[in-house]
Amino acid sequence: MKSIKLVFVFFVLTLTVLSQTNLTLEEAINIAMKNSPDIRQSKLNLERSRELLIAENARLKSNFSLRLSPFSFSKDRSFDDRFSQWYDTESKQASGTFTISQPIKWTDATLSINNVFSYQDHLSNINDTRLKNYDNRLYLSLTQPLFTYNRTMLQLKELEIDYENATLNFNIQQLAIEQRVAQSFYGVYQQDMSLQISREEYENQKKSHAIIKNKVDAGLAAKEEFYQAELNLANSDLQLQNAKVTLDNDLDQLKLLLGLPIEDEIKVVEDISHQAVDVDLQKAIIFALKNRMELRQSEMNIQNAYYSLTRTKALNEFRGDLSMTYGIIGTDEKVNNIYETPTQNEQFSISFNIPLYDWGERNSRIKASEASIQAAKWSDEDYRNNIVVNIRSAYRQLQQLLGQIEIERQNVRNAQLTYDINLERYANGDLTSIDLNIYQNQLSQSKNNLIASLIQYRLGLLDMKVLTLYDFRNDKPVFEDVNNAKM
Repeated sequence: MKSIKLVFVFFVLTLTVLSQTNLTLEEAINIAMKNSPDIRQSKLNLERSRELLIAENARLKSNFSLRLSPFSFSKDRSFDDRFSQWYDTESKQASGTFTISQPIKWTDATLSINNVFSYQDHLSNINDTRLKNYDNRLYLSLTQPLFTYNRTMLQLKELEIDYENATLNFNIQQLAIEQRVAQSFYGVYQQDMSLQISREEYENQKKSHAIIKNKVDAGLAAKEEFYQAELNLANSDLQLQNAKVTLDNDLDQLKLLLGLPIEDEIKVVEDISHQAVDVDLQKAIIFALKNRMELRQSEMNIQNAYYSLTRTKALNEFRGDLSMTYGIIGTDEKVNNIYETPTQNEQFSISFNIPLYDWGERNSRIKASEASIQAAKWSDEDYRNNIVVNIRSAYRQLQQLLGQIEIERQNVRNAQLTYDINLERYANGDLTSIDLNIYQNQLSQSKNNLIASLIQYRLGLLDMKVLTLYDFRNDKPVFEDVNNAKM
C-alpha cells in the first residue's frame, strides 16, 4: 500500500509540473500586448485615425460620378396668362450627367468638368405643338473662396495630427503596459523568492527542533527549550503557509492583468543577477527632451489651438466667393447634329459677405482662443521641466540602489555566517532557542532585503527607460527609429 501511495503522489506531482507554464518577463509583456484592453482600444483609435486620413486623401483626388434618369413622365394642366386660357402639357424625358470633380487643396478651390446629355418629348395642346430634341451641355466650372482660410488644408493637417497623436498614444500605452506588467511580474517574483526563503527558514527550524529534541531526550537541555523550539517551528510553518497564500493571490492578479485564464498554472522565472548599468544623466535628459512622445503631443496641442484660432477668426468674417463656368450647348432633333450650331455657355459671378456689427462676439472669441494657446505653451514648458526633474530623481535613485545592493549583499553574507556560528553554539548548548530564532529572522530578512533591492534596481532602470525612451541596459533607443514612432 505504501508503494501504491508513493506512485500516486509521484504521478500527481508529475502532472502538476507538466501542466505548469514557466513565464519570463518578456513573455508576460508579449502576452499583455495582445490581451490588454488598453492596447486594443489604442489600436482601434489608431485604425480609426488612419482610415480617416486615408479617406481625406482619397477625397482630394479626382472624383468621377454618373447620375442617370432613364425615364420621367409628367402630364399637367396650366393656365396661360397671356391668352387667359388653360392648356394641357405632356412631357417625357431621359437624361444623364457625367462629372469629373477635382478639389484643389492648395487654394481650397474645386474644378469640375460636367457633361449633361438629355432627350425630351414635349407635347402641348396649344396649336397641337410637339417638340422632340436632344440636348448636350459640356462645360468647365471653377469655384474659389476668397479672403478666407483654406478649409481643405486645415482639415487635412488636423487629420494628420490626429493620426500622429493616435500613433503616439499607442506607443505610450505599450510602455505603460510594459511598466505595469514588470511591476506585477517582479512583485510575484519577489513573493516567490520570499516563499523559498520561508521554506529554508522552516527547514532550519526543523533542524534546530531536532537538535533540541535529542538533547532534551538525553537530559542535556531543559524542556522549556524544547517548548520554545516547537513554538518557533509552528511560527515558521505559519509564515510558510502565509507566503504560499500571498503568492497565489499575486499570481491571480498577474494572470488577470495578462488576460490569462485564472485556472492556468504559471510560474515566473527571471534572472535578476545584479549587473550595474552605466546611465549618463546628461545623455538621458537630452534624449528625453528630443524624443519624448508626450512633448510632441504637447506641441500638437499648441498647433491645434492655433487651428482653433484660425476658425475663430473666420467667425463673422469678410469673405468672397468666385464662380466661373465656360462651355458649349448643342440642341437638335437628331443626335448626330447636336453641335452643328453650338451655343456658348459662359457664367461669371463674384459675391462678398460683409459683416457689419456683431456686438464684439468675434473679438471675445479670438481672445479666448489666444488665452488657450498661451496656456498650452505654459503647460508645455512646465512639462519639460517636470521631465528633467523626474529623470534626475530616477538617476539619483539608481545610484542609491547600487550602494544599497552592495550593503545588502554584505548583510546576507554576515547574517549567514552569524547564523551558522550560532547554530553550532546552539548545538553545543551555549545558546537558547529564542536567541537562535533571532539570528534566523535576521538571515531571512537580509535575503528578502537583497531581493527587494535587486528588483527595485530593475524597476528603476525600466522607469528610466520610460522617462527617456532610451534603453540603457541594451544601450539603444526604445524605438530603433524614434521618428518612425512619431509617424
